[in-house]
Amino acid sequence: MRVLLVSTYELGRQPVALAGPAARLRRAGHEVRCLDLAVEPLDDEAVDWADRVAISVPMHTAMRLGRQAVAAIRDRQPGIPVCYYGLYAGAAGTGLSSEVPGGGPSADAVVAGEFEPGLEAWAAGASLGPAVRLGRVPERPTDRRALPPLDRYARLVAADGEHLVGAVEASRGCSHRCRHCPVPVVYDGRVRPVDVAEVVADVDRLVEAGATHLTFADPDFLNAPRHAGRVVEAIGARHPRLTFDCTVKVEHVLRYAHLWPDLADAGCRFVVSAFESTDEAVLRLLAKGHTAEDASAAVSLLRRHHIEARPSWLPFTPWTTGHNLVELLDFVLAHDLVENVDPVQYSIRLLVPRGSLLLDQPELASSLGTYDDEHLGWTWSHPDPAIDELQRAVAALVEARAEDPIADVFGAVDATVRSAVGGGPPPRLGSRAAGPPGPRPRLTEAWFCCSEPTATQLAPLTAGRCTGAVLG
Repeated sequence: MRVLLVSTYELGRQPVALAGPAARLRRAGHEVRCLDLAVEPLDDEAVDWADRVAISVPMHTAMRLGRQAVAAIRDRQPGIPVCYYGLYAGAAGTGLSSEVPGGGPSADAVVAGEFEPGLEAWAAGASLGPAVRLGRVPERPTDRRALPPLDRYARLVAADGEHLVGAVEASRGCSHRCRHCPVPVVYDGRVRPVDVAEVVADVDRLVEAGATHLTFADPDFLNAPRHAGRVVEAIGARHPRLTFDCTVKVEHVLRYAHLWPDLADAGCRFVVSAFESTDEAVLRLLAKGHTAEDASAAVSLLRRHHIEARPSWLPFTPWTTGHNLVELLDFVLAHDLVENVDPVQYSIRLLVPRGSLLLDQPELASSLGTYDDEHLGWTWSHPDPAIDELQRAVAALVEARAEDPIADVFGAVDATVRSAVGGGPPPRLGSRAAGPPGPRPRLTEAWFCCSEPTATQLAPLTAGRCTGAVLG
């Protein structure tokens, strides 16, 4: 079979979710081409060549963009078999009868979780059974030869300049069940480590391609702390100058405090962590497992080891108050995190996909509307329409000023929020925790997984179709 693997969005990274299936399908005797619509066009020739198309959908934005891509593909080849694979193939409830713009079913098959065996079987013509598969996959080889080069993707910005970045997976799944997260909907508390030797082999290929920094794509790098330690040790033995970043829950930052000296020595530069809110009631509803004081302690703990926290936030929920929003901005100022937070984070609105663990919470019922198939989530309205209006204003502001200095955008967001909801004067920058001088390490991609795509991201897809326009 000639199989076209397509990625639409993977957080600005060279897509791990294409590299693995490409290796497995080639080993099974299939011809494989890869397209990453985040950086290259969907053109007629690639679609005409394919016997089957598999779309990687590891997150909400990728699923939204993927459905638009399928519409474009079906414009060109109406009958071509299409499969969605990845986390959102199951978590978003993309039933096979779902319709997309342009007409026709969105996919003929879906496979979520540990998707590689199912995707291989589908490529060979088999019908797929359950959408979610969680059986252990003993081998995860990768093949990046058909992917765009690393210089097309997000880079590390550090004090000594910009660096090429490679993304790897050391594990999938998560041991926790945060109610707003799509991962537990599929993995239900399970973690699936990747063999250390296979991680190292993939890193070898990334280094050969020019990477000097790694980003671990795991939902939580310390879900399996001993495994993570072995991965870091093995990579460091072969590539001692590599730096890296990872994603870790606040709870794990504190629980595994003894690991941070070694991780810092191994090259950890920053940690993405889902702080989400500073309101204790919201954190409990989301089942985050931490408090605002825990988040404060995590910032200080990491900084003692010269590692910066990069919080992700969920400011707008049905339970958000004006006081909550001011309190969140005050937290950022007091902990000297202005330069650590991508401004888009201040606009994030709660997503409630089909199957969300939040749907069982009575606190959500009064705000919940209907399921919106186009947006792949349940609609909800805040009890105070002014909060919804403020979210739209902040979202428009940060998108319009995406190229402006971070501190300037924060100032505009802070002024907009305080003007709308009131609140006292902001605290002094760093009054609770001062960060290091100079630029904070970050990646140039300023978007995170559990959020709606921006109008900028969607516009080329809705207009492009298979005409050579860059999609994504």
